Order: sequence, then structure tokens, then C-alpha cells
Amino acid sequence: MENNNNNLFQQAKDAVTNFMNNQNSQANAQDKQAVQNAIQSAYNQATPEEKQQLQQLENQLRQHNEMQ
Repeated sequence: MENNNNNLFQQAKDAVTNFMNNQNSQANAQDKQAVQNAIQSAYNQATPEEKQQLQQLENQLRQHNEMQ
């Protein structure tokens, strides 16, 4: 189970990174929702430390979206 949790966490981190790097190609609402879903899935299974990192990722994503 622990390995699956780490996978969800890593997938969420990768999704945020990819989303922010690909903003030049006009990400749409569906892309944004997919990233949010990845974060939420990981958050539901995360350790307290991972939850804190996921919250930071979500804040970065929110700030990034506000700049668009």
C-alpha cells in the first residue's frame, strides 16, 4: 500500500510540473481538472509530510493560474 501512495504522490507532483511547463500551449479546463484530481487522489492517501507538499503544489498551481 505504501508504494501505491508514493506513486499517487509522484503522479500528482509530475502532473503539476507538466501542467505548469505546458502552459504555453494553452491548457484548458479539462487539463486543470485532471491536475486537481491527481492532487486530490494523492492527498487522500498521503502522509502528513506529503499532504503539506501537496498543499504547496496546489498553492503554486493557483498562483500560476492567476498569472495567466
